[in-house]
Amino acid sequence: MLIDPLFVVSVAGIGAMGAVLVYSSTRGSGFDLVEPDRTYLNRQVLFLAAGAVLGVAASLVKPRLIRRLAPLAYGLMAASMVAVLVIGVEVHGARSWFSVGGYQFQPSELGKVVMIVTLSLVFSGGRGAGPLRLGLALLSMAPPVVMIMLQPDPGTALVYGAIFVAVVVVSGVKMRWIALLALIALVGGAWVLRSDLLAGYQQARLTVFLLDPDQVGAEAAGFAYNAEQAQIAIGNGGLTGQGIFEGTQTRSNMVPAQQTDFIFTVAGEEMGLRGAGLLLGLYSLLMYRIWRTARNASSVFGRLVCTGVLAMLLFQLFQSVGMTMGMMPVTGIPLPLVSYGGSSMLTSLIALGLAAGVHRRRHDVDEMRR
Repeated sequence: MLIDPLFVVSVAGIGAMGAVLVYSSTRGSGFDLVEPDRTYLNRQVLFLAAGAVLGVAASLVKPRLIRRLAPLAYGLMAASMVAVLVIGVEVHGARSWFSVGGYQFQPSELGKVVMIVTLSLVFSGGRGAGPLRLGLALLSMAPPVVMIMLQPDPGTALVYGAIFVAVVVVSGVKMRWIALLALIALVGGAWVLRSDLLAGYQQARLTVFLLDPDQVGAEAAGFAYNAEQAQIAIGNGGLTGQGIFEGTQTRSNMVPAQQTDFIFTVAGEEMGLRGAGLLLGLYSLLMYRIWRTARNASSVFGRLVCTGVLAMLLFQLFQSVGMTMGMMPVTGIPLPLVSYGGSSMLTSLIALGLAAGVHRRRHDVDEMRR
């Protein structure tokens, strides 16, 4: 089959649940006799529809055309990241966004797809995954990551790192080079945390989950409070949940950024363990289908593209859900296909479209020549 039905069902199910959760978290308290606010819901549906169209288009693009367009896409990504540092708007302490006509666009989000394609092309050459190709991959990764850290947006930089690691491991790079990279990453991460590159509040966001709530400093107290409210909301849901639109924490606006960063708390509170488990089950099905597509890919390029897409989505899922449960740092990483936001939604669906395209061409003898 040209289309993987389970892949489509899982994407549609996650997107539909996400729209409901966004509406629940933004419709208003419900305590007043006023019409619920549907602004965020309408925009989320628009993002879903636009992303679906772009995802279908991405699935139809032939690898030969992808190879030709990749340098242009990389150049546009780099230029947009430079421009956002100059004329972008600041949101939550990071200058990562363009604002046009009431909508905001984050170039580093779509840059994830560009990097997946770029790295896949680097490692799918005919001479194998040796140190030269690893060096080229590092050179292609360095500019966007540096510019993202200058914004600064460490959460997005971590996603880029997860994509890079996954593609490198699957590409067949020898373990000694991977071990060296891991050592460099650990040293670099420690240096970033101790340097002036991150503001104090950003360092607090990344480390507060490791601290005793009663011993956090003033700068970290707000993030500790946010994480605590998120855990209370999830705990309120129990097994069956308090009911859609009936969550006490959600209706009282006790959890910050609940339609974006902390959207999983709505699922936990209003749908309980069963509903949140259903959402995670759909994610598991989607991840399995992408992994299966990677295994059956007819080319190295297709396998690496699926690997990058899987790494991007899986890392964001693990980080976003873990953050709401106090197991991961507060990084502001969106929950794919669920959190409110056009940049994240379009990026996720375009990336999924690329994976769907690999599935369509799984029987091709040599898809890179098409």
